[in-house]
Amino acid sequence: MTAPTDPASDPSSEAASGPGTPAAAPPSRGLGRNSIVMAAGTAASRLGGLVRNMMLVAAIGSAGTVANAFDVANKLPNVLFAILAGGMLNAVLVPQIVKAFRAHNAQERIDKLLTVSAVGILAITAILTGASAWVVMLYTDGWTAEQLALGTVFAYWCIPQLFFYGLYTLLGQVLNAREQFGPFMWAPVANNVVSVIGFGIFLVVFGTSPELGINDLSEWNTPRTVLLAGTATLGIAAQALVLLVPLLRSGFRWNFRLGLRGIGLRSAGSVALWTFAAVLLEQAGVLYLTRVAAEAGVSGGPGVEYAGNAAYTQALLIYLLPHSLVTVSIATALFTGISKAAQEGDTDRVRDDLSLGMRTIGVFTVFATAALTVLAAPATAFIVPTAGQQGTALIAPVLVALSFGLVPLGAMALMKWVYYAYEDGRSVFWITVPSTLTLVGGLIAAQIWLPAETWVIAAGGAYALSNWITVLLRTRGLRTKLGGRLDGGRVLTLHAKTLLAAVVSGLAGWGVYQLVGGFDALSFGDGWVLTMLSGLWVSALCGLVMLLVYVLLLRLLRVRELDRLLGPLLARLKR
Repeated sequence: MTAPTDPASDPSSEAASGPGTPAAAPPSRGLGRNSIVMAAGTAASRLGGLVRNMMLVAAIGSAGTVANAFDVANKLPNVLFAILAGGMLNAVLVPQIVKAFRAHNAQERIDKLLTVSAVGILAITAILTGASAWVVMLYTDGWTAEQLALGTVFAYWCIPQLFFYGLYTLLGQVLNAREQFGPFMWAPVANNVVSVIGFGIFLVVFGTSPELGINDLSEWNTPRTVLLAGTATLGIAAQALVLLVPLLRSGFRWNFRLGLRGIGLRSAGSVALWTFAAVLLEQAGVLYLTRVAAEAGVSGGPGVEYAGNAAYTQALLIYLLPHSLVTVSIATALFTGISKAAQEGDTDRVRDDLSLGMRTIGVFTVFATAALTVLAAPATAFIVPTAGQQGTALIAPVLVALSFGLVPLGAMALMKWVYYAYEDGRSVFWITVPSTLTLVGGLIAAQIWLPAETWVIAAGGAYALSNWITVLLRTRGLRTKLGGRLDGGRVLTLHAKTLLAAVVSGLAGWGVYQLVGGFDALSFGDGWVLTMLSGLWVSALCGLVMLLVYVLLLRLLRVRELDRLLGPLLARLKR
């Protein structure tokens, strides 16, 4: 979230051994190799996701009534999963699965963990689907009755995704614990295939939307709703169910077995409650951000579009690409080892793995921040070409604001896994309090002192600032937890060197961007294909210049972590 397990340690032996035999976890194959395979799977799924998103924007636009209504409805399953299941699953399930693999009754414990979790998520999904109207009202502000009705219908079709997100996480964590990382990262490709087919049919049957989206709902009907939202949900279902294939082929069997005794949840109860509270608080901030963005999107009046929640989602999609391609891959490759080391009391190994992850991630995220800041417009034109000139002009400034939170996002994600490895949910919660207050405070300040057309840009800046608050507080907490040391000297030195290299490379990239014509070099108005190609060549040219300058400076500054990040990739390219 990597490579198949080592053939010398067949993962199917755990399932085949039966409930009376301890399930041995396969040995790790190393950060670089696992990260590269995970990144490859993520890159494939993200590439398909970009095509999927491009077709979605072509169908309903990146702004307007329909785009904003569908954005809220399709975002709800993600938010609800984070609130009601995601946090507890991530905090509780991974450590308990690692423990279960080493228990004498491994199969029984795994069966009960999966069954209890799946039944609970299914019940929650049914309840929230029935409450769709209230949930949509909670996440919107200033919408007309017509918009709320459309958003509610979309939600009836989209909220069932919650169950399949849960199933995907459950099966994926079993695969990760067995060090079968690859399928979990490649499964979203199934979602993209289904979505591309469904959205393609929509475009053939109903055509494309105007550049600034669909605001007249007189022609919007039930077949459009069913095809659009039904496709989105069917894609998530495919993403979850496809994970059954590698599990079954490896010999693993999930037997439906209810029961709470003997699966370790009593000891995990405290961390689950604290984690639930932290995620609930975090999502309260997201709720307020969504309401502010939704209100901004309808503040422009007839014929005038401001950046709203749909534009924010598009900027967030681009912003999260570097994080999902590299940061998540490295963090996931490290987490199983960190979790085992924490359980064994090996503080030095936890500290070393955390330092290694933060330094390796930093080499990438610092450069990605510079690239997104300089190339926000051409990157948007390439990734979301169907947004058009006005849509790109709305999305790009939000992306710039968000990009300043990319470096702390990578570090805080890895730090959070360390807290969970120690089953410490309390600290995660109390750190979330000032972080959420920072986000909400920034949004309130924007509403008071800034015009509505800048609210979503301010939302991106407030989100970035809250990331920095979070990473600073988590650093202080982990320094205490890990014996007063965090290898901070090496981490800070690495980030200082990369910052210097990124600033110089950013200036070089900006100079090239201006030489080729800047925003005017993008071929808006000539069709989305030419828009995408112009965004591609401008981003590629300027990005290549930035990358060469950055790598050269890192070599001169003797940043060894660059070799760790690029080594496995270069080795594969040579072969």
